[in-house]
Amino acid sequence: MKACVLRQTGPVETQVLEVRDVPIPQPGEGEVLIRVSTCGICRTDLHVVEGELPPKKPNIIPGHQIVGVIERLGPNAGKYKVGARVGVAWLHRTDGKCAYCRSGRENLCDSSEFTGYTVNGGYAEFTVAPEEFIYPIPPGFPDLQAAPLLCAGIIGFRSLRLAGLQPQHAKTARVGDPGWATATPGFNLGIYGFGAAGHVCLQVARHWGAKVFVATREAKHQQLARELGAAWTGGAKDPPSEKLDAAIIFAPAGELVSPALAALKKGGTVVLGGIHMSDIPSFAYPLIYHERSIRSVANNTRQDGHDFMRVAAEIPVRTEVQVFPLEQANQALAALKHDGIRGAAVLKVS
Repeated sequence: MKACVLRQTGPVETQVLEVRDVPIPQPGEGEVLIRVSTCGICRTDLHVVEGELPPKKPNIIPGHQIVGVIERLGPNAGKYKVGARVGVAWLHRTDGKCAYCRSGRENLCDSSEFTGYTVNGGYAEFTVAPEEFIYPIPPGFPDLQAAPLLCAGIIGFRSLRLAGLQPQHAKTARVGDPGWATATPGFNLGIYGFGAAGHVCLQVARHWGAKVFVATREAKHQQLARELGAAWTGGAKDPPSEKLDAAIIFAPAGELVSPALAALKKGGTVVLGGIHMSDIPSFAYPLIYHERSIRSVANNTRQDGHDFMRVAAEIPVRTEVQVFPLEQANQALAALKHDGIRGAAVLKVS
């Protein structure tokens, strides 16, 4: 099969991903073989490719926003049928036994594996994944539009939950069940950085009744935010027109923490939505006084994924995508690195 293999970490402009013919992987116990249709490009892929995340596997095939169809079932796999359209996300597998897994916090599992980082991902014609860690794709989403849901969407959804903007009774009710209510009216949410995750997160926040303020440096990103219903847009460090109940930082820029804290009401929260971020400069204590807090998002749980997919179909979320062929993965990542993507970048594989 054809795949983009990371020959060595380094600047993506030096063409570090190499298209090669490699063997089709074989599904193991409880796994499925998936013929990849599309794979979203995430900033985490850029961190893997450029070495900002420590390398875990030589010659890794990146990509963790995978949409495809099941080609073959491995031994004792039977949750899905051959031909089912499914998605593969960042969380590839956990041990299911540790204290984190047993307490509903599998996103913190010390033995977890990650798609496109510790195991091969979706910049390839085929991939394998455990059937318990894949998601059915809602029928209303074409493959290209579905791909960004699998990380940008899921991580944005978890970020909203940690920001306090979640439907009431979310711990005991599922989307569509009685008691699944909209968020508290009048909630002001700030989004810092407006790429793939931001443009999906805004749509969910608006659906839950929040007023959204977007701070991002690119004019084309500000324009997209306004098209999607942002109440205000401004530069990356500009103070929003109203104080915020919570802010989510998707840009990997630690220097945004201080302006985000300064924009909060008392008791507000800044959520850091990325896996990698530049150093956070020191700041004066009054920025976190009055019970303001900073929280990071670490991976996602499968429940986050299933809940988000139902919400995405309910809204329905609209993803704006820029499509690249598999052979142009380096160029796509370079465009992402330099803020050249409006919405999300997606590889069309087959």
